[in-house]
Amino acid sequence: MFQPRGLGFDLQFSRGRGGIISRRVFSCLNGRTSKIRSRYTERLDASGGAVNANESSRINSVSHGTMGRGVAVALLALLSSVPGRAQNPAQGVAQVQGVQPGLIEAEKNGRLAVQQNPQDALAHASLGVVLSREGKYGEAVSAYKKAFSLDPTLPGIHLNWGIAEFKQGRFAEAVPPLTAALAADPGSAQARTLLGLSCYGAKQFGEASKHLAIVVKLQPENMELRKVLAQSCLLAKDYPCAESEFRQIVQQNPDSASAHVLMGEALDGLGRTPDAIVEFQAAAKVSPREPEVNFGLGYLYWKSHQYKQAQAAFRDELALDPNHAQSLAYLGDIDMKQDNFEQALPLLEKAVHQRNDIRIAYVDLGAVLMQQKRYPDAMAALEHAIKLDPSQPDAHFRLGRLHQALGDNPAAELEFAKVRELHEKADEDLGSKMSKPSDSSPQ
Repeated sequence: MFQPRGLGFDLQFSRGRGGIISRRVFSCLNGRTSKIRSRYTERLDASGGAVNANESSRINSVSHGTMGRGVAVALLALLSSVPGRAQNPAQGVAQVQGVQPGLIEAEKNGRLAVQQNPQDALAHASLGVVLSREGKYGEAVSAYKKAFSLDPTLPGIHLNWGIAEFKQGRFAEAVPPLTAALAADPGSAQARTLLGLSCYGAKQFGEASKHLAIVVKLQPENMELRKVLAQSCLLAKDYPCAESEFRQIVQQNPDSASAHVLMGEALDGLGRTPDAIVEFQAAAKVSPREPEVNFGLGYLYWKSHQYKQAQAAFRDELALDPNHAQSLAYLGDIDMKQDNFEQALPLLEKAVHQRNDIRIAYVDLGAVLMQQKRYPDAMAALEHAIKLDPSQPDAHFRLGRLHQALGDNPAAELEFAKVRELHEKADEDLGSKMSKPSDSSPQ
């Protein structure tokens, strides 16, 4: 969570051309991945994994009983409580003989088999299946890794390994084995779905959207998985993809405030701020007491210089949460812009008292304190703003003006030189982008 360039949300919002992803959206990321993991794990726990069922007479194939029309449908069943239709999967789940009488006995037999045949990859893999079914996922991973080291070609070993990592919520660790599993079987919906979800959990949003888009295309009715895809696109700043997916979600559920908010975020990322405002207005109408919605609407008005409407929205947010630091900060910013310094000061002071990471509050506070000739306090505020993000020229400029007021011209010139440097860099960045032909340029 960091200060964006360009759009202006401080610290709690995403960097880039667009980005008004609220704290609520970011905080739901871990919650959503945890919920997906727990629900998907409930289905996976009906089996131990997907190690080859035909390698040895010591193991046999059993049905998940939950695959339905593929893993995507199973995920829909998990996330929306819709049961899937059972069918035998193409690749069965390995199961050590003796699991049915009891997992404890199966584990005992599996460990004995490994002890007697330490170089038998299948013995280690079969033990991993039992351990996974017992919920001993860490030990299962160790067993799968050992099996892989003995026989990297053992069918299904990567998928089982990835599932065990996924079940632990170790999403980044699940990505490599699941990538290998998908490479071995590109048509595996299970491997692709798990890989997409693992990438999402590991915050590899571009990769997540790539894989989830394929699954969602095959299962367009899977709205829960579509939500994960939409958020992956949004967090990867693939705004056209995010708009497309959120539009379908909104069409299915027009009374979802969160869908309207995220749709608005995608539209703002595309530079369509008026359309984004419409979506936030819809969200506020559907759920006027939803945290952050009024602030997001106020921010879009603020960005569009519609300050009267912005003030009303920020005050609506403060009616829900009187200590909402960002609403206080932006209300203070509007008052400062309108030279209402006496009104701005208590708002800005309260904002920084609530949180010390809102850069705009410190920049504005420094300006107001300087106007009141409270120079030491102004300098502390501006220096803190620079510490939060030294790449923004406004704080350097104000600090230079402050040094001038104090008669320290050398220090002032250093700050003004930094301002020029930052502006030149911004111009270079823009020039480099403009010099590149767009994807839609004629060939």
